[in-house]
Amino acid sequence: MYNLLNVLLMTPQQGAGGQGGFGGMGSLLFFGGMILVMWLFMIRPQTKKAKLQKQFIDNLKEGDKIVTIAGIHGKVKKINENNTLQIEVSPGTFFTVERSAISMEYTNAVNKPAEEAKK
Repeated sequence: MYNLLNVLLMTPQQGAGGQGGFGGMGSLLFFGGMILVMWLFMIRPQTKKAKLQKQFIDNLKEGDKIVTIAGIHGKVKKINENNTLQIEVSPGTFFTVERSAISMEYTNAVNKPAEEAKK
């Protein structure tokens, strides 16, 4: 009878015949492949996206039209030293928000139609 550890690790039971000279090498290769797949499809894209988000936030300048992660649309009026932005949401109405609260996806989606209209 298999115990849970043998099933999870895919190791043969003790005394199982007909196994080649690999022993635990198959399990090791399987787990190495799983780690490689996880890195390729999960970790790498997330770090790439985080790097693009940081670059986007660092390149913000006064006058840029932005959208926050809460969906507030505005224009950058002032970039403060304490990692915050002052945005104008309507004439004479200003909010102070953290730089990390600016959404790259929403901002690009809003600005893309405006750029295409200029062409």
